[in-house]
Amino acid sequence: MSYILLGLGIACMVCALVLVLWPRWIAAIPAFAGLVLLHLSYFIAVPTSTFVFWGIATALVAGIVYMSPQGEPDGNRASNLYVGISAIAGCLLGILLGARIMILGVVLGAFIGQMAYSRTPAGSWMRFPSSTFMQYFAAKCLPVIVAVSIVGISIEGFVF
Repeated sequence: MSYILLGLGIACMVCALVLVLWPRWIAAIPAFAGLVLLHLSYFIAVPTSTFVFWGIATALVAGIVYMSPQGEPDGNRASNLYVGISAIAGCLLGILLGARIMILGVVLGAFIGQMAYSRTPAGSWMRFPSSTFMQYFAAKCLPVIVAVSIVGISIEGFVF
């Protein structure tokens, strides 16, 4: 039974990483479900405080995505690719240094990805020192940060 839960948990984590790159889908929900399944499989041990924190973060992200407006500028898919790939790279780089550094790596990766996107012609409508940039960061990068951080915590559970 634990191997079935392990397989389902890994499938949820892979699904979450794919959904990070896909606009208008909440990737944090399958990531959190995968974390729960991996914990129940006894292959990783996650403290209760971690479940509570990331469960609340997942609920907040789901609310943010649900309440965000439907009409968005063109190039949203490209924005998710920039932010998602750089957040995953920050996560993998941070895993080498530790859990706290991993989450910081995810945040910095998402920020750098959005900065890179804002320098493209499609993202020129949001420049860095503007309120639009910060609003877009909160609406689009926060869900990516939560999902990739949960996946990173699961990877660290296997490694350490």
